[in-house]
Amino acid sequence: MSKDKNIKAQEKFGEAVKTGKLEMIREVVSEKVKDHDPADIQGAGAQGFIDFFSMMRTAFPDFGIEVEHMVTDEDNVSFAYTISGTHKGEFMGVSPTGKSFKVRGMQIGRFENGKLVERWGATDELGILKQLGVKPLK
Repeated sequence: MSKDKNIKAQEKFGEAVKTGKLEMIREVVSEKVKDHDPADIQGAGAQGFIDFFSMMRTAFPDFGIEVEHMVTDEDNVSFAYTISGTHKGEFMGVSPTGKSFKVRGMQIGRFENGKLVERWGATDELGILKQLGVKPLK
């Protein structure tokens, strides 16, 4: 039963990101969540995820995420995904370029009682910057 509950929680998190109804994240993320791979601007707990995805949706108003493959067990939901968007707002100090990106990533989430309590993940951040035309620092 917990497996289904965890999948539903992960799907609700995804729905929050896709629709911009980011407060829904509070319903499925523990305030004591441990994010092993937080973004540079991400604070602690559910609010950290809300702040991060608020920034992403501001920088990329058409921000999209599609789950490509999901593997689950009783405590974990793991998935490969593709994110995409068009750069219309500031992103990591970079003014809008109007360019679009599409990159892949992977995430593992550990759940307790239908709430995310631990997360590991990686997204092709360099791929985003390259597609936006941002030159890497030397």
